[in-house]
Amino acid sequence: MTTTTEAGRRKTWLFAVLPVTIFGLIGGAFLWGLFNSSNDLPSVLIGKDIPQFDLPAIEGRDDGLSSADLVGQVSLVNVWASWCVPCRAEMPLLNELAATGDVPIYGINYKDEARAALGFLEELGDPYARIGADFEGRTSIDWGVYGLPETFVINARGQIAFKHVGPFNRAILEEDILPVVRALQERGGV
Repeated sequence: MTTTTEAGRRKTWLFAVLPVTIFGLIGGAFLWGLFNSSNDLPSVLIGKDIPQFDLPAIEGRDDGLSSADLVGQVSLVNVWASWCVPCRAEMPLLNELAATGDVPIYGINYKDEARAALGFLEELGDPYARIGADFEGRTSIDWGVYGLPETFVINARGQIAFKHVGPFNRAILEEDILPVVRALQERGGV
């Protein structure tokens, strides 16, 4: 009879400790993610050709964007949307960079309504040489986009040289993105 009681106590103890353990593991993972929020997420596309695409222009603009537009020079591709709050945060820096003429900036507008996208650009400025409208999000998926905004540095061969996930600030622009652009430009784009 004592073995049955002892087995019952172990089972009760196990059922009491198991949820606490699982909760502790989930909480630990959450805290780790919260305090280790690096935007240096790896991309399997670094060093590979950009996906082939041909996106139409946003209704109201004349110029769409295709993979052919990204060959022959070092450039930036910024994936954005009017409904993306962090996209607003980086727009002043994109406009400032575009004004320098140091590197062309192209946009992929992700799942946006034309009127909203054009209103966003009218309000915050338009740093983009060309913008492709990715209405269904398929091109962005092909690029490996999983959060907006995302910014890519493209070399002259049309390969992804660098990827930044999330909005960038001046420090990220000057310490992470522009050094890649300048190094590629110094090497003739590759």
